[in-house]
Amino acid sequence: MDDQNKNLILATVLSFAVIMAWTILFPQEEPLVDVGNEAATVSAAAVPGTAEADPSATAPTEVAETEAPAPRIAIETSELQGTLSLRGGRIDDLSLKQYRETIDADSEIVQLLRPEGEAEAYYAAFGWAAASGIDASNVPSPDTIWTLESGDTLTPETPVTLVWDNGAGQIFRTTVSVDDEYMFSFDQSIENNGDGDVSARPYGLIRRHGIPADLKKFFILHEGLVRMTDGALEETDYKDIQDYEIHPTEGARAERIEAVEGGWIGYTDHYWMTTLIPEQNAPFRSTSKYYENRDLFQAEAVMPVATIASGETITTTTRFFAGAKEWETIKHYEDEEGVGGFIDSIDWGMFFFLTKPIFWLLHGLHGLIGNMGWAIIALTVILKALVLPLAYKSYVSMARMKELQPEMEKLKEQAGDDRQALQQGMMKLYKENKVSPASGCLPMLLQIPIFFSLYKVIFVTIELRHTAWIGWIKDLSAPDPSSIFNLFGLLPYSVPNLGPLELISLGILPLFLGISMWLQQRLNPAPTDPTQQMIFAWMPWVFMFMLGNFASGLVLYWIANNVITFIQQYLIMRSHGAKPDVFGNIKQSLRRKRKAAEEGDSK
Repeated sequence: MDDQNKNLILATVLSFAVIMAWTILFPQEEPLVDVGNEAATVSAAAVPGTAEADPSATAPTEVAETEAPAPRIAIETSELQGTLSLRGGRIDDLSLKQYRETIDADSEIVQLLRPEGEAEAYYAAFGWAAASGIDASNVPSPDTIWTLESGDTLTPETPVTLVWDNGAGQIFRTTVSVDDEYMFSFDQSIENNGDGDVSARPYGLIRRHGIPADLKKFFILHEGLVRMTDGALEETDYKDIQDYEIHPTEGARAERIEAVEGGWIGYTDHYWMTTLIPEQNAPFRSTSKYYENRDLFQAEAVMPVATIASGETITTTTRFFAGAKEWETIKHYEDEEGVGGFIDSIDWGMFFFLTKPIFWLLHGLHGLIGNMGWAIIALTVILKALVLPLAYKSYVSMARMKELQPEMEKLKEQAGDDRQALQQGMMKLYKENKVSPASGCLPMLLQIPIFFSLYKVIFVTIELRHTAWIGWIKDLSAPDPSSIFNLFGLLPYSVPNLGPLELISLGILPLFLGISMWLQQRLNPAPTDPTQQMIFAWMPWVFMFMLGNFASGLVLYWIANNVITFIQQYLIMRSHGAKPDVFGNIKQSLRRKRKAAEEGDSK
């Protein structure tokens, strides 16, 4: 590999590392939203008598502070606790019993949904939009006060039924049920006791007030809208939703998609998600909205118009997922309950064809071993074994390049400042010894997608959250908590936020990362350029500081990968006649043979 190519690769690697570090240490702030004075308007398509009515007919309005709170129904399962409000039949108070905010035993459990009026309100509601034969005021909206008809606590064994009589001949009912995981079912019905036919569209919606304060703002993770429409996945960031064009009939910034064969729509966070799931293999309208005047995001699943003849009753079912993005749980809903493509709600990224099987293997190893840290190490061993054929060529090339190091130094001395003569001499040396520098680079480049995919898996999946490994590593999704300031965990206190000193507050794992990178580098041929030599000499320690605050699980993978790479490369170099002395000079038997042959020729 010539100096120009080395410079290019070096610049690319360093640039990527600097960008990653800058993104983590100095995340870009979101711009302030211009709320203006624009009011949310009522859609022209929501006027009774049209076939295009939808939830925009009831644009969101604030609940008056003086208005009496609506009655609530308790929600209690093995995974969830909260309440359902009779205002709009909203699920707006929901916490995840198995997850806490921190690893402390007395930490608060994670609250997923919050009622309107609280900071970062976030809830789901279900209702009907008038189409024909019925006035818009005679269908239930997200603000309608329902009456509890049956049930008193929502559990997997006891559904509840809400009822609302519009006084004009139609009785609306919503039966809410929940399973033992995170899935609610809303069975919405209209009983038409009027004289004529009525038509309306059932819908479900999710409202989120403002961009979440704990948004990660990290390029490797998607947080925002996620939806599946006719088998096509769409992920839209909150900022991009705010940039929607004003929709002519929605009264808000909006994007509509008319699904033909089903799908789902909702919002995803790092570890949690809410999703509306209409009846699958059936058409529905998937709409994402943003109301500027309220700084409110709204996702809708609007079903086709249903016509109910006098004396008839119709029922439609919409499911609502609200919980943790657990791989097994989401896979169950896809495989066993027919939610098409639901596993893709987990952010697998552009290398999904690698991240999915890598996580499957990691999950299986965790099940066998019972410890996620050791499972990561076992996974690293397996992946290194799989790519060994590629790595073998790279290590052989490096071994042969190492043999030529003395000859390259001689060429450098002879050429002096004549770079053209140096390049020609090096090419001749490579040709005579049948060495191709590119053969050492290409196999390493082919391993980059695998590395990135494992990085993605460790970062985005909830299975590593608050998962311990050994001793002081209590959370593989968080940085190593040990530090020189608490004698690497020997002193019984945690290190507070140290501001600028955080950079030198390195834990045990980052130190091992730097040492493992340095050991691996000792086996590689040194660049001929002094500047490059200095840069490569400092690189392990620079990376040690830059990557030290990454998730412990990821740092653990890097250490395991470096150690295995060092062992493989050392053994392969030995098998080709090289005798690496990691802590001293490299002595090569082939070099001695070549010198002896040259002396024989001179005689």
